[in-house]
Amino acid sequence: MGRTWALISHLHALAGPSLTLIYPLYASICAMESTSKLDDGQWLAYWIIYSFLALFEMAAERVLYWIPLWYEVKLLFVAWLVLPQFRGASFIYEKFVREQIRKHGVKLHHGHGHDAGHAVHVLRAEHHGVH
Repeated sequence: MGRTWALISHLHALAGPSLTLIYPLYASICAMESTSKLDDGQWLAYWIIYSFLALFEMAAERVLYWIPLWYEVKLLFVAWLVLPQFRGASFIYEKFVREQIRKHGVKLHHGHGHDAGHAVHVLRAEHHGVH
């Protein structure tokens, strides 16, 4: 029983980083390298929602400590965000984040777009002999 419990504990500890960081990192790189913009939107939305979640956890750390299943609930929520069958991150961004931006009239700086920023990085890399 001791070894089984240790294995379950280790798998549980690996599930969080794998689901919240490693898989999204890999999928984000694949999205950036693909020609489709649809997957770019999903992964940009994921990182935005995940950032909100991380900030929420930092602010509410003392309260969340007392919620017994918070970590498991968070993992289920993040699974819904990242799994391609659900596209939860895109859904939340479209239905809530974008709605709040429009509702409050937030002005976004358009010079930080994917294409403009990417071109600057490519030019800098080529200038320094990196391809």
